[in-house]
Amino acid sequence: MKRDTALLLACLLSCPVLAAQDPQPSSVEDKQEAGESSAEPPARRLVKWNEYDGPLFSLRVSAGVIVDAGTFAQDEASREQFELEPDWQLRDFRVMLNGRIKSKRAITWSAGLMYDGSNHEWLARQTGLMIAVPELKGHVFVGRSKEGISLNMVMVGYSGWTMERSTTVVATVPLLADGIKWMGYFPKHHFLYNLGWYTDVLSEGQSFSSYDNQFVARVGWVPIVEGKGTLLHVALAGRYGLVNDRTLRLRSRPELNVAPYFVDTEAFAARDTRLAQAEVYYRPGPLLFGTEYFVQRVNAEEGPDPLFHGGDAVVTWLMTGETRRYNTAGGYFLAVSPRRTVLQGGPGAWEAVLRLSYIDLDDGAIHGGKFWRLTPMVNWYLTDHLRLELAYGVGQLDRFGLVGTTQFFQSRLQFQF
Repeated sequence: MKRDTALLLACLLSCPVLAAQDPQPSSVEDKQEAGESSAEPPARRLVKWNEYDGPLFSLRVSAGVIVDAGTFAQDEASREQFELEPDWQLRDFRVMLNGRIKSKRAITWSAGLMYDGSNHEWLARQTGLMIAVPELKGHVFVGRSKEGISLNMVMVGYSGWTMERSTTVVATVPLLADGIKWMGYFPKHHFLYNLGWYTDVLSEGQSFSSYDNQFVARVGWVPIVEGKGTLLHVALAGRYGLVNDRTLRLRSRPELNVAPYFVDTEAFAARDTRLAQAEVYYRPGPLLFGTEYFVQRVNAEEGPDPLFHGGDAVVTWLMTGETRRYNTAGGYFLAVSPRRTVLQGGPGAWEAVLRLSYIDLDDGAIHGGKFWRLTPMVNWYLTDHLRLELAYGVGQLDRFGLVGTTQFFQSRLQFQF
């Protein structure tokens, strides 16, 4: 499998990258399309054969692949908690299709398929129809999508500033959900929202499906928004979930997918959960400051109701002067586009990142563990399609009656078009 992965990556990297063109303007986007952040094409086109624009519909085919590698340094307590070995994996391979249906009412569509290297399974990604409903001041999406909670979760993973999302969002918010979502944006007041209802009728038994039904609401305000300058984003979200089979399990890896689950509540009897989340992001040009925090109350079937919480804070600096674009309608950031790629004789884009994350899955009779991690890292965007990431992390896990410290050494190679 790993030899096939290496061959696949070599083939992708040998594509005719010299076809790259000048980037699109680094302006604020206010469009909404099926697939949301996954439907956003790179700022520069790599090839032309993947697009079709016909009289009835349009089609764009895209793909991406991520390869991860990691190793560890552990103290004695950490070695007693887990036996960690160096490893590498095909983290993600996906194919996405999206386009427009050329009707009087604006309709866009998306379909996707992904191999999840963490769980060794194929998943249908964001798939469905988005219909403009100006009568309701927004759009309605029907199908499989992100629930709409957390800016970092709404963003496609290929565009994030770190290799993995925070431990808390991974533990508490499912990756995907099937249902209906109503979303909109009021440009005059810089106000955005989404409301969603989801069910597991089609996803029952899949790794991300842990709820029978979910109700999600998110409201955001962007009081400062400049295309290439300062931006301030503030949002609040709430989530209610009816637990599948009345059995809940919250767990998360230490932001490295070749590692085991560091925090894990194990399965326990629960009826439903209620989650509140807040986020603030401030972008003064090449800099970005952000924080998200989550609090989840579980309605346990036996014993007191546990309360879990956690979040992260991040600072990023695009040292080569780029500004990360932002989609106002969706309330998320887009991928970095270098001013001058290495194919144009430039340095590409270099980004320094520092993130602190924390999760607490201990309360009452539940002992899932507490974990924090500090991660300095560097991203090198050689082109709009090729990215190399190098990270060091140090984390401390309080679990199994021990407090162990682990150092993480990680790399990632990412390609997309």
